[in-house]
Amino acid sequence: MMSGTDKNDSLKSSGLDLATLQEHIRAVYMDDERPWVIGYSGGKDSTCALQLIWGAVRTVPIEKRYKPIFVLSSDTLVETPIIVNYINETLANINAAAEAQQMPISAQKVVPEISDSFWVNLIGRGYAAPSKRFRWCTERLKINPANAFIKNRVEEHGEVVMVLGVRSSESATRAQVMSLHKIEGTALSRHSTLPGALVFTPIETFSVDDVWTFLLQNQSPWGSDNRDLLAMYRNAQAGECPLVVDKQTASCGNSRFGCWVCTVVQKDKAMEALVENGEEWLEPLLDLRDELAETQNPDRKREFRGFKRRDGSVTFVGNSETSIPGPYLFSYRKEILRKLLEAQKQVNVNAPPGEKVVLIQDEELREIRRIWRSEEGDWGDAVSEIVKLVTGQGLPKEAADDFEFQADDAKILAEICDKHDLQPRLMAQLLEAERSVYGLKRRTLIHRKIASILEQEWRDETTVLNERKKFLNKCKNTSSDASI
Repeated sequence: MMSGTDKNDSLKSSGLDLATLQEHIRAVYMDDERPWVIGYSGGKDSTCALQLIWGAVRTVPIEKRYKPIFVLSSDTLVETPIIVNYINETLANINAAAEAQQMPISAQKVVPEISDSFWVNLIGRGYAAPSKRFRWCTERLKINPANAFIKNRVEEHGEVVMVLGVRSSESATRAQVMSLHKIEGTALSRHSTLPGALVFTPIETFSVDDVWTFLLQNQSPWGSDNRDLLAMYRNAQAGECPLVVDKQTASCGNSRFGCWVCTVVQKDKAMEALVENGEEWLEPLLDLRDELAETQNPDRKREFRGFKRRDGSVTFVGNSETSIPGPYLFSYRKEILRKLLEAQKQVNVNAPPGEKVVLIQDEELREIRRIWRSEEGDWGDAVSEIVKLVTGQGLPKEAADDFEFQADDAKILAEICDKHDLQPRLMAQLLEAERSVYGLKRRTLIHRKIASILEQEWRDETTVLNERKKFLNKCKNTSSDASI
């Protein structure tokens, strides 16, 4: 192990002075009363920033370490299992070491609201897999949970300082954003979208080599081995996903650690590299991710997606007969749920000893179940059936479930609708709307719910397209008559 002087000399050779940098960090920490929130992803940059700060604050007398430092990690609930396990272990080590060393540091994870989770949106509501044109995931899974935590700290303390392990050398765009909101005469910047949040970037001038030089020459103060981190990078050939708190910060892609379901990029090079380097137990995840990516193939979209939008309307491409694809078909969503549960089962059979991988939470399954009942008229409870088919166990029910419509009710409804030439799904939605407000003293919402249901397109696709064709022909003839 190098001496402190040797380490500093090594960093000096690359243009960095470790002693001066830590003195700078210490001065910024002690300059005001604002608590710090450190964005921690578990990757090299955020680890480097946290270690630098830990080392600097540890030199502050204990009685002056009163300003809290929150280490914030964002778990999208669809992170690569290896990274999830690494983060969980690291956060526990950080909290234990902070207590032992009397550091004002506490580490915690934030997760999306269950109604905003990836699987609730994709399987429950039918959102198509994210793409560059429709990246619905970043705000729900990353921005909102992190921002909620930061806003709560702002409410408690007036202002906070967000410490981010970002480097200007990563891209010209990032360098421009970092310099845009600088507060003159200070080391801080104004956050571009969060009122009351300031930004401190201690490794702003670091290169990749600087980061690794520091990490490999300085022991982790919470007991982790940075060589394990390096090994993960080598195995995945990856970068890291930063804590995302605004739309200007690039989300993950290419060869970065991040969501294993990411379909924004053509290939998940990080996951592929992990599998090729000995983590074959992750292969079911890669297969499922690739299947979701294939649903974006323009030639195959209509195999997986309906012709109506989520609000029940039908929209067309310009003045054509081609309808814009809507959510995933209900039949395909059931298929994806089955394949996801099968992947979860297979991964846990082949995972390293002691590993338990949860790809979808019970709370998500219950929320999907609720959405399918209310929007798809799924009184037969397909979620519970699929869970039992794959796992052999039933989905735990909530107390309110006893008052919901059951499979026998669906059969009766289907018979009545068939007799009177009505849409079973339409009637199921109307009955679910009525049930949702049953027992309430004020039922003003029921009229809006009924109206929104009746305003949806309930005709079949052939009828709608035939009407569209007639409309376009009429417009064409009218235009021809006008020109005469």
